[in-house]
Amino acid sequence: MTASPRLLMNDGHSIPQIGLGVYKIADDLAADAVEVALNAGYRHIDTAALYENEAGVGAGVARVALPREEVFVTTKVWNSDHGYDATLRAFDDSLAKLGLDYVDLYLIHWPAPKQDRYVDTYRALETLRSEGRARSIGVSNFHAHHLDRLLAETDVVPVLNQIEQHPWLQQSEMRAYDAAHNILTEAWSPLARGRAIGNSLLDDIGARHGKSAAQVVIRWHLQLGTIVIPKSVTPSRIQDNIDVFDFALTADEMQLIASLDSGERTGKDPDELG
Repeated sequence: MTASPRLLMNDGHSIPQIGLGVYKIADDLAADAVEVALNAGYRHIDTAALYENEAGVGAGVARVALPREEVFVTTKVWNSDHGYDATLRAFDDSLAKLGLDYVDLYLIHWPAPKQDRYVDTYRALETLRSEGRARSIGVSNFHAHHLDRLLAETDVVPVLNQIEQHPWLQQSEMRAYDAAHNILTEAWSPLARGRAIGNSLLDDIGARHGKSAAQVVIRWHLQLGTIVIPKSVTPSRIQDNIDVFDFALTADEMQLIASLDSGERTGKDPDELG
């Protein structure tokens, strides 16, 4: 069993650098995937209200006899629940579905700037943090200008910013902004929704290390200092995705992967959604 390293967040808590993402995993399959992941050494599960599988995630956590403090659970408030009071209600609903007393991390899923409510939403997260029901709080899909406003108008610096990041969208400027403000960066769609699989450059690098292209990309994220949450429901792949601590990419290999950057998104631009 492999254990993920942990990164220190700006509030003093730590987060496992590899987690299991459960986007588009049906609720009735999520429990099995979470159970497999926790037994394989994962200690970080990333879900969201939007995914409609918080109950399954909670059931999977409950199946594995681990102390609660060893399992890091993230969930997120969806765009339709922005606003102070609506966010508090949405959090109560998420917590009930998860069957937990607290979550380790609660995020604003998207800034939804057209609604212009993400500051009030974040103030609700601050309240949840002060109550101890969300140990840490952060954001997802925030551009620098969204964070500029949040930092100016609220009191608690987000612990992390979860953004789309993969070899074709490397987000160097956003990662530098986050680092300058002591905010960790977490990558969603870390394998570009499967685009990494079968890429000749990544396959060649993997062959040198006896690893797959997916394992190469996950290792690349780790060496950048990014938190990474690959998704799978296949037990062997869940295991493979955390089996990345017995090799390291060279500086030349990191540079080769850097050459893939093209600014291509698999999802929407945060200024356009919501």
